[in-house]
Amino acid sequence: MTLGVTLGSTAVLRTVDATVRLAGEARDAGLHSAWFGQSFAYDSPSLAAIVGREVPGLQVGTSAIPIFGRHPLLVSSQAQTAQAATGGRYHLGLALGTGHLTETAFGIPYERPIGLLREFLTALRPLLETGGADFHGELLTATTPYSAAVPGAEPPVPVLVAAMGPQALRVSGELADGILPFLAGPRALGEHIVPAVTAAAAAAGRPAPRIVALVPGVVTAHAEAVRESAAEALALYERIPSYRRAVELSGASRAAEIAVIGDEETVAAEVRRYREAGATEVVFTATELGGEDDRRRTWRLLGELSRG
Repeated sequence: MTLGVTLGSTAVLRTVDATVRLAGEARDAGLHSAWFGQSFAYDSPSLAAIVGREVPGLQVGTSAIPIFGRHPLLVSSQAQTAQAATGGRYHLGLALGTGHLTETAFGIPYERPIGLLREFLTALRPLLETGGADFHGELLTATTPYSAAVPGAEPPVPVLVAAMGPQALRVSGELADGILPFLAGPRALGEHIVPAVTAAAAAAGRPAPRIVALVPGVVTAHAEAVRESAAEALALYERIPSYRRAVELSGASRAAEIAVIGDEETVAAEVRRYREAGATEVVFTATELGGEDDRRRTWRLLGELSRG
């Protein structure tokens, strides 16, 4: 199982140069991948492309780009450009987003999200694989009067979806390469999420999906203080139904209870639980909650675990 970290979030915005330096530190610590969230600030595929080109050997990805307000043709161009720039080390993450942000920011009705996800993925896959599309759906159209292929964008960009609900998992299993669950503990993964997406992939004749679990986590000697910070940082997700459901299915009542916080032995044991629950990759988020010393300590442990 490979291990990575997130480098970009809505709470911590760094300059591009600072992000590149931090990515180099992640690679040197032995981490496998660095992931970037999509905020209203920087463009995450562009940032991932720059980081991946500047830091050889590090896998880079976006987690995740909301599909409302975007079009498969444009997302394909972004993803293929990042793939070409990084020599095949880019991973595209997509998300449904939320009704509040979609309608407030874009003025777009948040309607039929599962239907849009299905059509978006159906149009996107041939674009990434062949550079062409001729899709006419109920919610979007994507056609290519000339090739949309980007030279050097090989192999085809893998597509993952931040899916956790039953319908989104079904569509993701059928049409994507994997999923990016966040705030879904080992219990939710093992009993609900992994079986659902794996069954959908099998029914569609697709390979077993990647399960890239995003987990808030910090190695620290000050567990109680860091957990208080996590409770504040993660509280907003408790108001979003998909995350609230994942937390509850994990046997928790608060999002911060999903966070993996403690000494090296405690965190290593939790990483093993995610692997046993079906995660193929674990990406730690919010590693900066305890300060720089704890972040470095966390990355050091993850690098050691990644190297086996």
